[in-house]
Order: sequence, then C-alpha cells, then structure tokens
Amino acid sequence: MRGRIVAFERTVTRLRKNRPAGVRENGADGNLTTVKSFPGFLKRKPHRQWQGIGHGPYGLNAHSFCSTLLPSRSSLLSNVPSQWHRDADGQAGCYVAVMPEKLSIAAREGERIAKLIARAGLCSRRDAEKLIAQGRVKLNGMTIRTPAVKISSGDNVEIDGRPLPQKEPTRLWRYHKPPGLIVSHRDPRGRPTIFDALPKGLPRVLSIGRLDFNTEGLMLLTNDGALERRLELPATGWTRRYRVRVHGDLDERALAKLQQGIVVDGVRYAPVDAEVERRQGDNAWLSFALKEGKNREIRRICEHLSLQVNRLIRVAFGPFQLGALGRSEVKEVPERVLREQLGSLLKDEAS
Repeated sequence: MRGRIVAFERTVTRLRKNRPAGVRENGADGNLTTVKSFPGFLKRKPHRQWQGIGHGPYGLNAHSFCSTLLPSRSSLLSNVPSQWHRDADGQAGCYVAVMPEKLSIAAREGERIAKLIARAGLCSRRDAEKLIAQGRVKLNGMTIRTPAVKISSGDNVEIDGRPLPQKEPTRLWRYHKPPGLIVSHRDPRGRPTIFDALPKGLPRVLSIGRLDFNTEGLMLLTNDGALERRLELPATGWTRRYRVRVHGDLDERALAKLQQGIVVDGVRYAPVDAEVERRQGDNAWLSFALKEGKNREIRRICEHLSLQVNRLIRVAFGPFQLGALGRSEVKEVPERVLREQLGSLLKDEAS
C-alpha cells in the first residue's frame, strides 16, 4: 500500500500537485490534504474533495456512514448522492476518516427509524432492522442501510415503495390459544400458526411472548411493536401463572424447593412458586407462578422431578387473566383498563 491509496471503485496512483506544506510525498497518505470544513470528522481529504460527508439527508455522521456502508462498495455508491462521491471528471473519490472517541452514531435528533416502524405496527423492531438491512426502506427517497438513522417530524419513510402508515393508538387483545398451534408468523415445517387461526377482522398484531405448540391458554396480542418488546422483557416483572396437570410420584418437598431456584441440564431457572391444587392417585393439578419464562421451563422442571406433563394452561399474564375466554376466542382489552394497567409503560414508550 505504500505510495498509493485504494479508492472505492479504483486504485488512485497519481499524486496531487501543489501539495501544501507538511504533507508527506512518499507515504500512503501522500494524496491527502487537510480538511478544514469538517473538523473532528475528516482530518484528511482525497485529491478530489468529498462534499457533505459530515451531515447529509441521511442524518449520518462520518462514523455511521463508514461503518455501515463500507462493507459493500456498490451499496455505498448507489445510495449516496453523486456529488458526495464523484469528482469533477466523474471518477470515484477516496477518503480517510478519523473518528473522535465520543462521536454519536447519528447526528440528528429524533426517534430511530427501526423503532418508528415497529411503533407503526408493521412488525417488530428486530424485523424492521432486517427490512433496513435488505435495502427495502427509504428515507426522503434514499435507501438506508442502518437502523441507527433518526427520524424527525418532516421526514418521509417508505417501505417497499409505500409510505409508512401513521401510528395507530396502542391496542391490546386477550387471546385463548388452543393446543396444536405455533406462535410464529411462519413455520418451516408447515404447521398451523396462531396468526392463521385469528379472526379476519383483526389488524396486523404481534404476540407478546410465546407458548409451546401443545400449551394452551392466555396470550396477549398488540399492534404496537415497541410495547410488545417491552412487555416480553423479564425486567417488566410480570408474573406468568399456569395450571399444570401431571402424572407421576409427586414430591411436595421438591416442589417447595423450587422457590430457591433450580438448575436443570446446566440451565439456571429463577425461583418458581409451585403448589398442589388437588391430587388423585398418581395424577395431580399444580399451579406454577414464574417471572422469567424461559423456553419450555415448566415442562423441563417437571421432567426433572420425574413428572409427566399432560396438560399446561397459562391462566394469567401480569394483570390480565384468561377468565372465561373460550378456546380460540379473542377479546380486546378496553382502553380504560389498558391505561389503568399499562399507564406508566405507555408513557415511557411515548417519551
């Protein structure tokens, strides 16, 4: 690399004439001169100056611009206005960026675009980030490649060429999931999903948490992707309550010890409240209350205690109860109840 610079589309080997004093002629940065217009962003510029690299319609600074778009030369050059990366004779430029330690990822103020998409109810924030990575999202007519971009009130966002719909008021539904359905929008094995079984009149909704294929009971559905993500986190502190029918030699002392937590096959489970509701011979109904809700947690704990689970029903998720909701039935939570139970969470999401 000594004595030349590799540009995005070609290798620049010619040297700049009339170098200012202090620029080395025989080093790898010999073609670069000092940039005065963007202190703290670019300390050098190429033989043809880039325009607007510090701030542009993307709302990106040099750090996010480089780290996000550099891996793909074609995507970089196709997504940046031509005057940013073309020199006077139409050739590609090159640059060296030096980043200050505390440089923010996005220079503009506002809400991150992935969160905005999730709040519009189109998908979760994670799926929104995938849409962005696939180049399906445009901001003010330009394709973006990073979810770090922030959106202000005057910006126009499009997904697959369609304007992002305005965010609807947050809504929440109780759903009685029957056994034999997968909690997923798509199943590689072709099994039926809860979204296939939901009533046709519902808007696009997201499930808050999951239930196993053979587990039934209460699920919460929402049109707000940000709320869905918030309520799934164990930090929310909501208790999940289950009724469990088991078969086997029941040891009530072992159940009581679950309040101290348990390790099963190297997995540490947080304290669980387990009680016996009723028992008849080798069959019993148990009640479980837990806050963590790891994958197949109750089934694995029962298997560790030599108990076979015959039926597993979730009867409560936080303040919301299954109640008399029939199998496959969906019922919206009234707005008044929603605000009473989620008031602080809704305010946090709005802020």
